[in-house]
Amino acid sequence: MNLRLYDTSTRLIRDFTPLQQGCVSIYLCGATVQAPPHIGHVRSGVSFDIMRRWFEYRGYDVTFVRNVTDVDDKIIAKSAQLNRPWWAIGYANERAFNDAYDALGCLPPTYEPRATGHVPEMIEMMRTLIDRGHAYPADGNVYFDVRSFPGYLQLSNQDLDHLLQPEGEGETGKRDPRDFAMWKAAKPGEPSWETPWGRGRPGWHLECSAMAYKYLGPAFDIHGGGIDLVFPHHENEIAQSRAFGGEFARYWAHNAWVTLAGEKMSKSLGNSVLVSEMARRWRPIVLRYYLGTPHYRSTIEYSEAALAEADAAFGRIEGFLHRAVERVGEVAPAATVPDDFAAAMDEDLGVPQALAAVHTTVRQGNAALSEGDKESVVALVGQVRAMLGVLGLDPLDPSWSGGAQGRGKELAGVVDGLVRLVLAQREAARQRKDYGTADAIRDELGAVGLVIEDTPNGPRWELG
Repeated sequence: MNLRLYDTSTRLIRDFTPLQQGCVSIYLCGATVQAPPHIGHVRSGVSFDIMRRWFEYRGYDVTFVRNVTDVDDKIIAKSAQLNRPWWAIGYANERAFNDAYDALGCLPPTYEPRATGHVPEMIEMMRTLIDRGHAYPADGNVYFDVRSFPGYLQLSNQDLDHLLQPEGEGETGKRDPRDFAMWKAAKPGEPSWETPWGRGRPGWHLECSAMAYKYLGPAFDIHGGGIDLVFPHHENEIAQSRAFGGEFARYWAHNAWVTLAGEKMSKSLGNSVLVSEMARRWRPIVLRYYLGTPHYRSTIEYSEAALAEADAAFGRIEGFLHRAVERVGEVAPAATVPDDFAAAMDEDLGVPQALAAVHTTVRQGNAALSEGDKESVVALVGQVRAMLGVLGLDPLDPSWSGGAQGRGKELAGVVDGLVRLVLAQREAARQRKDYGTADAIRDELGAVGLVIEDTPNGPRWELG
């Protein structure tokens, strides 16, 4: 079966055909680092990490670029508000984003360019667009003439005559209010760079066009980002990039929001849930399960109850793996995933359907454990680990034993030691036929959420 993706530009699920046989190039709009990340921010990182992993499983060599917007209006406003240098705010939050991506098991990008490191490329792009009549300087700004590009607004399916794009602060000299700023004239106290049209700083849209061109060339396979970026950001990227020369992105993939009470999660609305806060209350692997297992194009409505459900669902998978390993020893992931899992992933990354295959296999594995069928257990554990590995959710993978998970592992080891000490006391009570004390110990452990199972190899425990 061909791998198929929903393409925002055509509003169709299309067969994926790479530009270069055996290779996939992906550009993902990354963080604007004016504040630490909330879970809405990192959903994009998790969704496209799963996409990347699936392409790699299918044998593609993936080049994955995720940029950092380290200067823009929001960062400058935050700098004035906090009386801190703009670059210090950007760097601290860039680190916070990378810590969040790492904690949630996202593979590092092939390249992670910063906007401020690519001003020469932006100047060259503006110079070419001005020479071709697609852009013009005015009052130190440089604007893109949207009427010069006939395909403008095709991605967002809007009508230019009905489009209202208000002027930004300091954006003077526009020929048409709908023209957008590629470069913004310098203001006192703000960062700026020298250009042939005066000192200034990048516009938001220009930076991504320049970086995509530098790292992936005039044409590449997939451009990704949140659904809120379709307009104006991605629409403006298309206009300036194609006017500059080249096909630009051939497929457009967008993940949906994480919402709270029906509203998009954002710092400006004051309804965001920071990843750093969530990671103190929930294991990062559970957060990844919560963010990564709904379909990437479906909205996630945040709630504590939904996270608790994700924790319980993942716990059933994890519990099977741990019980199986105790019974049959370590089992490596299978070389291939089951056909129904692969078919689901090939159809626009259908993770919910793929996850159903995981849970079906876990149920089969639990049945095999109950029947003492070790050969089947080994085979089914290998399948589960292979499927979870594609999703970045294999709890037995060494990647989840270090980094942000390391402290959790250490804590789990301490708790395991304490529980085993109590269980030894319970076993001693049973040996001396003091069943009242043994039952009381079991009941007290149950009261704090631990389930005790007596097995031929001795008692084992897990969270209820």
